[in-house]
Amino acid sequence: MIRPYTYHDADAVVSIWRAASERAHPFLSVPFLDAEAENVRNVYPQFADIWVLEDDGEPIGFIALLEAEVGAIFLQPEHHGKGHGRAMMDFAVAKRGAVRLDVFKANAIGRAFYDRYGFRQVGEYVHEASGQETLKLAFKPTDG
Repeated sequence: MIRPYTYHDADAVVSIWRAASERAHPFLSVPFLDAEAENVRNVYPQFADIWVLEDDGEPIGFIALLEAEVGAIFLQPEHHGKGHGRAMMDFAVAKRGAVRLDVFKANAIGRAFYDRYGFRQVGEYVHEASGQETLKLAFKPTDG
């Protein structure tokens, strides 16, 4: 079940984000991850539409949308490969149609998922806060 985020979800969402980030982003520094965890808890919920994926009543993933941008999509690592990420992205596409997102070039896990889903690269830049090369990706439902 995918449902709207509430402030009661903050601990679970930060935990999901941290576990998934540590797995997919081993190239990021601990201080960067610590600062970003605070943003996930306190900043992003103020301006993003966040949706929580539950399994047996427990949050296991979330997706954050800023208009047609997927600002975040994270899943507890033990739930990877079971179709949950696709379900969250399908949800976003059903809500917004064509969507775009940014992914660190070194994030092999995320890039493989987005490639399988049908995203196409439309740009590239260096993420200032982390110094990481970052890809801009886009998906149109007719692409899939």
